[in-house]
Amino acid sequence: MLMESIYAASFLEKSTAKALDKSHYKKINFNIGKYNAVVPKGKEQFTDLNRVKELAKNKRWEAIEHLDIYLNQFEEQITKRGAKVLWAEDSEQALKFIGEICEQKKCKSLVKSKSMVTEEIHLNNYLESVGIESVETDLGEYIQQMDGEAPYHIVTPAMHKSKEDVAKLFNEKLGTDINLTPEQLTLVARKNLREKYVQAEIGVTGANFIIADVGAIAVTENEGNARLSAAWPKTHIVVVGIEKMIPSVNDLGLFWPLLATYGTGQQVTVYNSIISGPRQKEETDGPEEMYVILLDNGRTDLLANAKSREALYCIRCGACLNACPIYKNIGGHAYDTTYSGPIGSIITPHLRGMHDYKHLSYASSLCGNCTEVCPVKINLHELLLENRKEAVELGEASFAEKFAWKAWKQTSMNRTLMNQGTAPIKNWVINKMFKGWSNQRDPLEFPTKTFNQLWKEEHKK
Repeated sequence: MLMESIYAASFLEKSTAKALDKSHYKKINFNIGKYNAVVPKGKEQFTDLNRVKELAKNKRWEAIEHLDIYLNQFEEQITKRGAKVLWAEDSEQALKFIGEICEQKKCKSLVKSKSMVTEEIHLNNYLESVGIESVETDLGEYIQQMDGEAPYHIVTPAMHKSKEDVAKLFNEKLGTDINLTPEQLTLVARKNLREKYVQAEIGVTGANFIIADVGAIAVTENEGNARLSAAWPKTHIVVVGIEKMIPSVNDLGLFWPLLATYGTGQQVTVYNSIISGPRQKEETDGPEEMYVILLDNGRTDLLANAKSREALYCIRCGACLNACPIYKNIGGHAYDTTYSGPIGSIITPHLRGMHDYKHLSYASSLCGNCTEVCPVKINLHELLLENRKEAVELGEASFAEKFAWKAWKQTSMNRTLMNQGTAPIKNWVINKMFKGWSNQRDPLEFPTKTFNQLWKEEHKK
C-alpha cells in the first residue's frame, strides 16, 4: 500500500490554512494587482508579441536540444579569460566546491545576490553550519533572511509582506522606528549592506543566462546588488543551473526585454550585466578570481524526458505564479519547494522525486492561464497532466484512487448506471461521503430529473 508523502500532508495543511487567511489573500493579491497593472505597458514595446514569444521558444529549444555542445563551448570560452568551471552533479557536490573555495580563501563573510539555484541547494544553511556569515543583498531576500523565511516568490521574495510587516520586522531586528516609510527602510538596508560588500572575501551570484558563444553569464536586476556582490569581493562564485543556456550574446536582445516585461512589467530592468571572467590585466576593478559552478541536480533526468523537457525552457520570470488562481490563494510557502506555482509543480517532481512531490501536479485548476502568459510558450497545464500520467505509470497511484477512477469511468460510460438512484440519494452520497468536496463548498444539488428523462420528455412533444 502506498503511503502518502509527508510533503503532501504538509502541503494540504498549509494550503488549507492559507486559503482561509483573508489577510494573506489581501496582501498577495494587492501586490499581484500592481504587477498586472504594469505588465500591459511593458508589452507595448513589442509590435508582434506572439512572434517574439515563438522566437524565444525556438531559441530555448535550440539551447536545450544541443545543451552538451553549448555547455562545452561556454566552458572553453570562459576559461580562456581565467575563470574556472566546476561541474556539480547534485547539491552536495556544489556545496563541497563552495566549501573548498571558502576554505582556500579563509572566508569569514560572504555576500550573496538573489539566486533561486542557491536556495535550491540550501547554501545559506550550509555556510552557517561551517561558521561563515552569508548575507543576502537583494532587499526582498534580505527581509526574508532577517525573518528566517525562504523566498515566497521566484521574482519577488517578500511579496506576502506589507510595508507595515517590514517596518515591524526592522523594528524588532534592527531597532529602527516602527513608523519608518518604505523609502527610509530601504536606506537602512542600504547602509547595512554597503558595509558587508567591503568586508566580504567572497561574492556569490546566480545567472539569468549562460551565453555559449562568448563564454559569459548574464545577470539582470533592479538594485545593483548583484554587480556589487560580483565586483567588490576578491573572489566571485557563480552558481547556475545548466538549463540557463542561450546560444549567443545576440539573443540577449530578445530575452532581456521579455524577462523584464513578464517579470516586473518593465521594458528593461535597471542593471544588466555580462560577466565573462575575473579582472583582466588592463581592467581596474572586478574580482581576482571567478568560479562558475554548473549545477545538474536532476536536470539531465528531466532533459531525458522527451515530453517534459520543455519545462527547462523556463526563464524564471514568475509570470505563471502571478497568473495561477491556486498560487494566488495559497501563496508560495505552502508548496514547501524552492520553485512554487505552476512551473514549480512541474519540475519539482522530476528534480526531487515523483513519490514525494506528485501531489503538486494536482495543485492546479488546469485553466491554462499559466500557459497563456508564459513568455517562452511552455505548455504548462499540459505538462501538469503529463506529470499525473507519469505518476500513475510509475505505480504512484493508491488502490483507492484507481478504484474511484475506474468506478467513475464505468458509471459515466453507462447511461443505465448514471440514471440509478434519486436526486436525494445522490446528494447524500456526494455531500456526506466525499467530504473533500463539501468541506469548503456549498452542497451539490442534483436535479430531480436526469438529462435522459428530460430528453425523452422533450422529444415526446
